Amino acid sequence: MTAVFDRRAIPPGAQESRWTAPAGHSVRRIDWAAQVEPAKGSLLFMPGRGDFYEKYLETLDHWARAGWRVTAADWHGQAGSGRLGKDAVTGHVRDFADWVDDLAALWAQWKAETPGPHVLAGHSMGGHLVLRAAAEGRVDPDALLLSAPMLGFTASLLPDGVMHTAARIMAALGDPARPAWKWSEKPGEPPESRAHLLTHDADRYADELWWREARPELVMGPGSWGWVERGYASIRSLFAPGRLEAVKVPVLILATDNDKLVGYGAIARAAARLPDVELVHFGKEAHHEILREADPVRDRALAAANAFLARISGN
Repeated sequence: MTAVFDRRAIPPGAQESRWTAPAGHSVRRIDWAAQVEPAKGSLLFMPGRGDFYEKYLETLDHWARAGWRVTAADWHGQAGSGRLGKDAVTGHVRDFADWVDDLAALWAQWKAETPGPHVLAGHSMGGHLVLRAAAEGRVDPDALLLSAPMLGFTASLLPDGVMHTAARIMAALGDPARPAWKWSEKPGEPPESRAHLLTHDADRYADELWWREARPELVMGPGSWGWVERGYASIRSLFAPGRLEAVKVPVLILATDNDKLVGYGAIARAAARLPDVELVHFGKEAHHEILREADPVRDRALAAANAFLARISGN
């Protein structure tokens, strides 16, 4: 009988460490050796805005057990890798290009140390940055695996150009590091409605809250106006003519049209422009965090990912 995975503990086979980003930031990472010999390849996973790799231990361990050498890391300025704003919870960044620089440096080091083929994966903002880095030629993966990539915002009621202008004005009207939205009426606690944006699985959502209590440095709330403005700028740059078409490697996208955070329409438009893409579409059964959804959704997502990874590895 297969043992139940403990989502509230670092697995015995995983090792946490830190690496130094180009600008000198100390960034957390976690690594698994492949649990099948020889390894099928290596996979680097990057989480979303306000995320931390502890939320994905179950899935990362799944890939390690399937024979992949697995690594995940923070983005500098969030989770356990410091803050770039003026308080402990607001997510701020000078420019998304800084994160692309970090990813390019981590990728070059990691790729040199791990067996191929090499797959780059990301969720939400992480999926956006992974795709952008590939489109700009800053990384050279053999494949991309994207979960609900942040290619548009559901809050965008007008075209991105108009919304970007509005965000630019808001950022300029005050400190761009100030929060762009309210987090909760209870200081230090996420809003009660947040669970309904992320997953139908109450236990997996509770795991996130457990980790936030066990490791308070992981807690992050709203993004800053600077983050919003730079987010729109980065999205618009990614949709520039020829940019998505430059991504020649196979891409798997897991996405739901029930997403209340990132826009499914933008994901579908991006998929139509990518030369080699498989878009796995979910409906009302899935919220934003597909890899942390209830088992029927998560199992289907993992089955699609497993089949995709098998094609990339050849076994």
